[in-house]
Amino acid sequence: MENLTTLPEPVALETPARQSIEFRDLGNIEYKDAWDYQEKLFADIINRKIAHRNAPNTPFFPKHYLLYCEHPHVFTLGKSGSMNNLLINEAALKEHNISFFKINRGGDITYHGPGQIVGYPIIDLDYFFTDIGKYLRLLEESVIQTLAEYGIKGGRSVGETGVWLEPESPSRARKICAIGVRCSRWVTMHGFAFNVNTDLSLFNHIIPCGITDKSVTSMQKELSRELNMEEVKNKLKYHFARLFNADLVNG
Repeated sequence: MENLTTLPEPVALETPARQSIEFRDLGNIEYKDAWDYQEKLFADIINRKIAHRNAPNTPFFPKHYLLYCEHPHVFTLGKSGSMNNLLINEAALKEHNISFFKINRGGDITYHGPGQIVGYPIIDLDYFFTDIGKYLRLLEESVIQTLAEYGIKGGRSVGETGVWLEPESPSRARKICAIGVRCSRWVTMHGFAFNVNTDLSLFNHIIPCGITDKSVTSMQKELSRELNMEEVKNKLKYHFARLFNADLVNG
């Protein structure tokens, strides 16, 4: 993993032009349905991009998306993940009504479920910056600044992508947002899973992100109260749009 650095505040980006990102909240959706939908949008952006490069004099308007959703209970394992980090067998998965998928993002195993904001940015970084490290840091920063509005200090753990609380203290460090992405031809997919009102007991069935010496947490656990999901979603959208110097338009 690359070394992680804290971004200055505010973050100013040099972009060819301010971009519009189409925002869609898919609500509660099965993981496979959301994955298929991502793949469709991802392929469409790449195909349009290739067609434009073959005919550069034709008018072209880049497409970008930010998808929000929640999933029923599901574990997903990234390309570099180990099955050893799934701690229950197929029969137990069925008993607990948990789905499982091996998928084409980076990272190891994580959990998605109700009370979690899952975000899938499908954007063409050629129109922002061609730097996957900066992209990951800005996803983290969107969550960090959202947490700050609730008095929660988020941060980064060196060598471990995602957003953490008290990462400098090995005995207290806990992850509140997992990040895993795929990028091809500078087009991104997959994204982040932000624990807001998440049932953390489901993480007991995995070694989250393959990390054995740190725990997980949620906004609800940290604040000892249930959060308004729509409020958190809107704050996160605001910080995402500002950091990426983009306009979010409802699709």
